[in-house]
Amino acid sequence: MAGIYIHIPFCRSRCIYCGFYSTTSLELRQRYVDALCREMEIRSQRSEVRGENIETIYLGGGTPSQLTFDQLRQLFIYINKVYPLPSKPGGAEDRPEITIEVNPDDVTVEFAAVLQQLPVNRVSMGIQTFDDQRLRFLRRRHTARQAIEAVSILRAAGIRNISIDLMYGFPGESLADWEADIDTALALNVEHLSAYCLMIEEGTPLHRMLKQHTGDEETERQMYEVLIDRLTTAGYEHYEISNFARPGFRSRHNSSYWNGTPYIGLGAAAHSYDIRSRSWNVADIRQYIEGMERGERIFEEELLDDDTRYNDIVTVALRTREGIDLNALLEKYRNHCIKNARRYLDDGLLELTSPLSPVTSHLRLTRRGLFVSDMVMSNLMMV
Repeated sequence: MAGIYIHIPFCRSRCIYCGFYSTTSLELRQRYVDALCREMEIRSQRSEVRGENIETIYLGGGTPSQLTFDQLRQLFIYINKVYPLPSKPGGAEDRPEITIEVNPDDVTVEFAAVLQQLPVNRVSMGIQTFDDQRLRFLRRRHTARQAIEAVSILRAAGIRNISIDLMYGFPGESLADWEADIDTALALNVEHLSAYCLMIEEGTPLHRMLKQHTGDEETERQMYEVLIDRLTTAGYEHYEISNFARPGFRSRHNSSYWNGTPYIGLGAAAHSYDIRSRSWNVADIRQYIEGMERGERIFEEELLDDDTRYNDIVTVALRTREGIDLNALLEKYRNHCIKNARRYLDDGLLELTSPLSPVTSHLRLTRRGLFVSDMVMSNLMMV
């Protein structure tokens, strides 16, 4: 089965922490949507993926909710034309998961009414924090009140699968501040929550502002501990390092990245993966549009050898609750993985789901191991 990721790079204004490719050139939106439709057509002719094989579609950004209503309709009409989705009987779990990322201040009653006309069945909303002062620090456009109201509007429109993003580790943020954010999030009773420590990525405005800021690692560790305790106690499954879900509401699209499912990335800077190779479109909106208008996809490609594929498995599968399926590895890599994992098994940073049979079990991080996951992963990889 396959997924489709569609990158919508438009933002009304840029957040100071964001390292994703984005642009504030909103006047290019229509040409960009037309170019996306052209890319779908070009790539469908190569039979990269067929509609009956699509399990997830994800509109990410940027800010997909910055597209006009007509542009969103056009996009979904064309998706259904090029990749006609199967009409499956049964419940929501039997249908493709179709997600759109939104900003809280874009969620109006009118916007929600448009979603009702589209096949969208999941909404991911970047809230980040419910503290207005910290929102201003991030240069976010919304307020805490708007975020809370957005959830209510989406519920009233029939959206039964809502995910929110939160951040912790702000300069000067206390443990009590973070717990207040968690309290508010739990009160919203959303189906999915992603939480990330604030990263200061090179090249972002935040990096230029806080070059000397290293963060308080002990406080950040405590914040992560509290996050896990509070959400699991509330009934959420901690199924990936930064992700929590109500039973049955894991992100199927993001899970496909972690379990090695092929996907197509459409749009400027979007990545694609087909097991044998990965490719990425040019990270320049004007070059992307002009290329599509000529019928040319401008991209780079990397062919993946066995070592690279193994390293990919380590860095994504080990993030998940299930961990690495040792039986799915080639013998060479299985032996390497088990050998290098021994010291972490002894230290209690890794565990086997079936200790008596390492070959048929999964290798996964323990709770202690979550805090040093980067170190563990790097030592399991092929050099």
